Amino acid sequence: MSDNLIITIGRECGSGGRHIGQKLAEELGIKCYDKELLNLAAKKSGLCRELFETHDEKPTSSFLYSLVMDTYSLGYTNSAYMDMPINHKIFLAQFDTIKQLATEESCVIIGRCADYALADFPHVSTVFITADEDVKIKTLMERYQVTESQAKDIMIKTDKRRASYYNYYSSKRWGDSRSYDLCINSSKVGMDGAIRIIKDFAEAKQEYAKRK
Repeated sequence: MSDNLIITIGRECGSGGRHIGQKLAEELGIKCYDKELLNLAAKKSGLCRELFETHDEKPTSSFLYSLVMDTYSLGYTNSAYMDMPINHKIFLAQFDTIKQLATEESCVIIGRCADYALADFPHVSTVFITADEDVKIKTLMERYQVTESQAKDIMIKTDKRRASYYNYYSSKRWGDSRSYDLCINSSKVGMDGAIRIIKDFAEAKQEYAKRK
């Protein structure tokens, strides 16, 4: 099992989780994978990138979730995989790409059930970024140049979509503190404070895992 330093970041819409992940990776001198993960998974699977963008972090049904995981346990080359709906092929391609990345290099991975995919990796630190609602709405208003009501609608719909995706494909609950090693309210400590907390925690966890 790899001892690379891996940090996964789940995030509420407007919490600054993506920006925190990018700056964290920059300070650590490692790569941050967000949309970049789609390119890698597309190349690995042979599917076109546009399909990954269309289905990115999109929920599916619980019945089809069972089909996905049963097929994954059998491997990629069987006929069941060949007959699988495209959104499930995309999930499996991302799942496999995340595992490969963690084996090959230290990195920060944003979203896409990365914490669940890497559950067996002892040096992975799983983080969830939240923020106060008024702060998230203000952030989204500035980011997208929209009204307060439009920003709130974006926030609610995005978080609902992310939660549905995560809850179907993992055995945990999106945003539940029990699903992560560390949960941070970025509106209480700021971006730099969140980065400092994550760095200290990840380094401490990695050192502790090495002693076990």
